[in-house]
Amino acid sequence: MFKTFMNAWKLPDIRNKILFTLIMLLVYRIGAYVPVPGTNVEYISQQVQNMQILGFLNLFSGGALSNLTIFALGIVPYVNASIIMNLLTVAIPSLERMAKEGDDGRKKIASITRYLGVVLGLIQAIGIIFGLGPQAVQDASWFNYLTIIVCLTSGTALIMWIGERITEKGIGNGISLIIFISIISRFPSLVTSMFGNVGSGSMNFWVLVLAGLAALGIVVGITFVDLGERRIPVQYAKRVVGRKMYGGQSTHIPMKVNQSGVMPLIFAITIMQFPAMIAQFFPQSDFYLIYQQYLGNGTPAYVAVYALLILFFTYFYSQIAFNPIDVSKNIQQNGGFIPGIRPGKPTSDYLAKILARITFFGAVFLAALAAVPTAFTSFTGVSAIFGATSLLIMVSVALETTRQLESQLMMRHYKGFLG
Repeated sequence: MFKTFMNAWKLPDIRNKILFTLIMLLVYRIGAYVPVPGTNVEYISQQVQNMQILGFLNLFSGGALSNLTIFALGIVPYVNASIIMNLLTVAIPSLERMAKEGDDGRKKIASITRYLGVVLGLIQAIGIIFGLGPQAVQDASWFNYLTIIVCLTSGTALIMWIGERITEKGIGNGISLIIFISIISRFPSLVTSMFGNVGSGSMNFWVLVLAGLAALGIVVGITFVDLGERRIPVQYAKRVVGRKMYGGQSTHIPMKVNQSGVMPLIFAITIMQFPAMIAQFFPQSDFYLIYQQYLGNGTPAYVAVYALLILFFTYFYSQIAFNPIDVSKNIQQNGGFIPGIRPGKPTSDYLAKILARITFFGAVFLAALAAVPTAFTSFTGVSAIFGATSLLIMVSVALETTRQLESQLMMRHYKGFLG
């Protein structure tokens, strides 16, 4: 990865893209320290530490929520909007047709997603500031509330703009890189806190070593699974058009072990955090006591339900990411076939069978990955440095950015050769 980065840095055009990406990410990190006026930061920071759902949102905002800065909502509203649009594209035929219209259709879908992200950001801003109570603001007037909500919603819109500019003019996926830099920015303070606990005697040194080894093992496992794929051979028949012969070559269809990426974890943790959010806003109710006792974070029921949701959403999203019927039609239309398999329905059934097998392995891996931090906390009594979603995002984004750099280098070399 470092060798790829150094080779890319030597080329002026790619270096400019890297610098643009770094500048945009720097703007994002600066915005994470610009406070929203009229808020009680000390009280909000305390509530973020006490409420699990707010702590989760604070991680994905790079700590901006605990200080209630203009980027406090982070990129979560846009991610939720993207999830909703993916689901609606499958469920609503008009959106599905729009998504298949090429660049124009994708631009329309992106525009709808953008507006939906702003609306969700507005709803989330209202829910957080009113859910924290009147102690979260210095002045409980309607004008102060309006100012805070507008600042938070505008921050979400600005983050979306930064992400889109990175995707368009920089290197890598802008939204993924924003999430990546938000998670990474929390790493120094968490490591410093753990070393401080070791120094004060509140945590044993072997727990720190065990945490480092566990994190290293998880990263290695994620890397192998993310790069793992099943290659399905495809043979194209020879065709004579005029005096030229086309086809006859062999290729393959790469079916990734983890087709769905991080989406099942995001879906599952969103559903698991919803009752937790409701319970924590009513700490004196019976519902809160029942939830903490039977379905609280770290309980066997929590781990079991979380794992089942991950299994379900992994299968669900794999069907969206890889449609065997569409792939079979594309192969047949281009005169291709899988050796030993008849074109048409037998091909789609064969692809669906293989997809189900590798998806099962990917789903079990994601479920086990999600259970590791919980098991570590239960065993050592110390909160894990990063959850499964955070680690998976960091490794996946790093690998994807490296692949994009490699493709940029390859295209640059091809252009030089053809020129």
